[in-house]
Amino acid sequence: MIERAEDPELILQQVIRDMREKVPQMQANVTQVMATEKLLQKEVAMYEREIVDLDAKVKAAIKQGRDDFARTYITALQEKQTALERSKTQLESAHVAAEQAKKFLENYILQVKKKTSEAQQLVNEARAAKMQEQLSQTMASFQVGDDAGSFQDMRDKIQRRSAAAEARMELATGGVESQIQDIERESLNIQVEDTLAAYKRQLGLGAEKAESIPAPPMVGAESGEKSLGPAEKSKALE
Repeated sequence: MIERAEDPELILQQVIRDMREKVPQMQANVTQVMATEKLLQKEVAMYEREIVDLDAKVKAAIKQGRDDFARTYITALQEKQTALERSKTQLESAHVAAEQAKKFLENYILQVKKKTSEAQQLVNEARAAKMQEQLSQTMASFQVGDDAGSFQDMRDKIQRRSAAAEARMELATGGVESQIQDIERESLNIQVEDTLAAYKRQLGLGAEKAESIPAPPMVGAESGEKSLGPAEKSKALE
């Protein structure tokens, strides 16, 4: 149940977001370490300038025979030298810490990029696996499920309807009434052809010449010729 509830793609995306969200905080920490190093560098430089200045004042006081002033300057000089040594030690430690922090940040960013690439590849594999699962489920339901049964039922039903329609068509075209209609239609065609032949003989047209003429002209009253009546048609046919 836990495996089904946990989506690998969502988990990987959350891991990448968490890693990326840590980068700004780490950058802030590295910046703070580097700022401490910069501050100590300025402090060391300041102590060095003050030591040079006190050294000059000690020499000047001695030249003027003011040993009391010289002693005061020497005391201050010693204090600055002690502070300078302390600041240099701190500066070395800060420099090491800053270099380590920068290196760690660079390595972390590289790891984030690497993990992001790997996570994206895993996400793609998870999506492909999910699609394959869906496809396999679809194929399984199609082979043994209701869809496959419905498909087979519809195919059988259509085949039965097609066979019944073919049988009805064959019965309708092969019956006695259909045969009688064919005979009557053939008889009508024969009568038409006989009448056409009679017209051609009346007009003195031979069989070869008649074939080149598309259709016989109608004989009207104005041309002085008569149309053939039933009796004349019989004589012409004889």
